[in-house]
Amino acid sequence: MTNLQNHNFHIQIVDLLQSARQQVLRTVNKTMVITYFEIGKKIVEEEQNGKERADYGKSHLKELSKVLTIEFGKGFSVTNLQQMKKFYVTYQKQQTLSAKSEIANKKQQTMSAKFELSWSHYLTLVRMDNENERQFYEIESVKNNWSVRELKRQYDSALYTRLVLSRNTEKVKELSAKGQILEKPKDAIKDPYILEFIGLPENSDYSESDLEQKIIDKLEHFLLELGTGFTFVARQKRISFDDKHFRIDLVFYNRILKSFVLIDLKIGELKHQDIGQMQMYVNYYDRKVRLKDENRTIGIVLCQNKSESVVEFTLPENNEQIFASRYKTVLPSKRELKLLIAEKESQR
Repeated sequence: MTNLQNHNFHIQIVDLLQSARQQVLRTVNKTMVITYFEIGKKIVEEEQNGKERADYGKSHLKELSKVLTIEFGKGFSVTNLQQMKKFYVTYQKQQTLSAKSEIANKKQQTMSAKFELSWSHYLTLVRMDNENERQFYEIESVKNNWSVRELKRQYDSALYTRLVLSRNTEKVKELSAKGQILEKPKDAIKDPYILEFIGLPENSDYSESDLEQKIIDKLEHFLLELGTGFTFVARQKRISFDDKHFRIDLVFYNRILKSFVLIDLKIGELKHQDIGQMQMYVNYYDRKVRLKDENRTIGIVLCQNKSESVVEFTLPENNEQIFASRYKTVLPSKRELKLLIAEKESQR
């Protein structure tokens, strides 16, 4: 065998072993999650049997913790056992991704279909009090293969709440049942976009080019914030006609919507001229760049502040292509998000 053949052979063996290792880890993880669910169930059932004594639950968890620690070592503190109990209580009735399994009489297979994430993921999810919100993050974690860190980041940046802001009642119900489904351009839009990962303070002085460079430096994070199906195409894309030259800040493509997505970055308050400029960019791409089997181009103007009235009266009533969204460079507080929701609801 030549050196190249030997190299390819070695790579194939390494790939096989890595694949097998990942499969083993997934199997072990799923078994662990199912086992913790069953432990939580046993704890709840035992506490219900002994509920005459108010302190029964706490004392019997201490005893159980001692026994399991002696038998199996670390990992079975009272706190961990309480988390298993909460996990069971949270998920015993919830219909998750594959809850309505056709194999009702095969418990292990049904449970395996129900839990697709790691124990660390579920520890994060059970802290979410809103069931619809929790189901949304669970579905999105599975669909997008989110790490625990990414799940926490999306939750801390209030992804669910921001998507709710741009949807009607029926679409909001769909979020908790199916996650984020992209069927129309509006489905891909958030307001606001949270860009805390770029590291710019909220009230600092920076230029549009500074903001663009920070986004490019953290492009992987920005793609996650944009959402499902986005791929990067270009920055400062030049378009020319009649001896005039213009540059579009950022160009992306969404594989699900089959559309180019143009993004212009604006510092300060949005002006009607900014929307008009984006309309020109979108028209150019629709007429000169997109292919016959692709859908119409989407334009997003990202700004620090905007007047909904300026947006409403600048765009045509049947607009489905141009959007203006705010961006924030720090995580908004719960109070700020509640105010945004109230503001949106009053405008519907």
